Amino acid sequence: MKTDVIIIGSGQAGVPLATRLAGANKRVVLFERSELGGTCINSGCTPTKTMVASARAAHVARTADRLGVHAGGVEVDFSAVIARKDAIVRRWRDGINKRLDGVKDRVELVRAHARFVGSHEVEAAGKRYSAPIIIVNTGANAIVPSIPGLDRAGHLDNMSVMNLSALPRELLVMGGGYIGCEFGQMFRRFGAGVTIVDHNPHLLAREDPETSSALEAVFRAEGVRLVLGARIARVEKTEAQLSLELADGTRLTGSHLLVATGRSPNTRELGCEVAGIELDARGSIEVDDGYQTSVPGVYAVGDVTGGPQFTHTSWDDHRLLFERLSGGAARSRSGRIFPSVVFTDPQIARVGLSEREARQRGIAFEVASMPFGNVARAIETDETAGTMKVLIDPQSEKILGATLVGVEAGELLHVFVALMQAGASARAIVDAEFVHPTFSEGVQTLVMRLPRYALS
Repeated sequence: MKTDVIIIGSGQAGVPLATRLAGANKRVVLFERSELGGTCINSGCTPTKTMVASARAAHVARTADRLGVHAGGVEVDFSAVIARKDAIVRRWRDGINKRLDGVKDRVELVRAHARFVGSHEVEAAGKRYSAPIIIVNTGANAIVPSIPGLDRAGHLDNMSVMNLSALPRELLVMGGGYIGCEFGQMFRRFGAGVTIVDHNPHLLAREDPETSSALEAVFRAEGVRLVLGARIARVEKTEAQLSLELADGTRLTGSHLLVATGRSPNTRELGCEVAGIELDARGSIEVDDGYQTSVPGVYAVGDVTGGPQFTHTSWDDHRLLFERLSGGAARSRSGRIFPSVVFTDPQIARVGLSEREARQRGIAFEVASMPFGNVARAIETDETAGTMKVLIDPQSEKILGATLVGVEAGELLHVFVALMQAGASARAIVDAEFVHPTFSEGVQTLVMRLPRYALS
């Protein structure tokens, strides 16, 4: 079968590309071997943040005494938490189905695994399809490290851990990145014992040490056990428990094991070698600044390209690629600003350079930092955990980067994101009139800690 466009994967770039290209009078075939919506809706943003909200509600209720409110005993109905999560996931899936139904005269949805059998031809469910334009949006999956015994341990990943029928008694988390941290704190707040193990000396090892330390202090205060700078030598399972044997001989035991050691691109069963699509050493599809692969007319977007693995990045990929395919003024893939948020509590939000990255690259900067607890609103709400930091260019006064650790830091970050996108000076924050008392007011206070902006 010949068509105008083939899209493999219905993630946060695939679906909007399909509908917008259909609106441009293109005939599109969209392949999806699993549930519509990709990682975000099914095993990422939607289900995890829904469960994080339930976990935070339990934590706020337990600690209400600090505000003079006595909530009494707090009981988490884990099955109800899972049911709420499932209902919201179904709601978003239904939304995608309705969206595709609205363009079904131009978009054919094929619920099957698609694999390249030529440079511009794929096969799915015993049928072949060809098109001059093919877009790959197949996402990524959980990495399982090569550790003796792990393959026999019956471990959990980010998807299966959210489908448990009962709360784990003691959850061992392998990996201190954003997935491990979000799930670790979440399950601790639900009432499980939690131990997070990582070979790095800090959680979220890519962040500046003071950022990681702020989160670690909160985790320890909530009863999360942190075993950092440790390497796992072996995993063993008995009828009663799982155990991790560390390189130094220490043994950690638990009822369940969550492996959160990163994600790898879904290219293994895609047939890239048949199509002539080049992959990098990690198996990601190599693309140029216009998302084109090594095969002209074949493009890749989202997590499968090995870039920042965020829903908002994938969605932005679709916008940039659509501009290019439509013949418009195409923006650069590599010239974008990438914001990110870890949805722990406090949240960790960053855009641009960290201080460590700026130093490693030899980039000149001015820096200011302050505790989140210096913000009046944080004191009033007793949400003082965290820290804030901003870097600016000494010559232009443009913002080079900002890292915020605190309540709703992901919302506050967009003050910096918008100014960086506009190429504006940090002075715009200084000169603006911020509302008091708000958390956003702390952003202005932070920037005014730079000597050049300090009040005399």
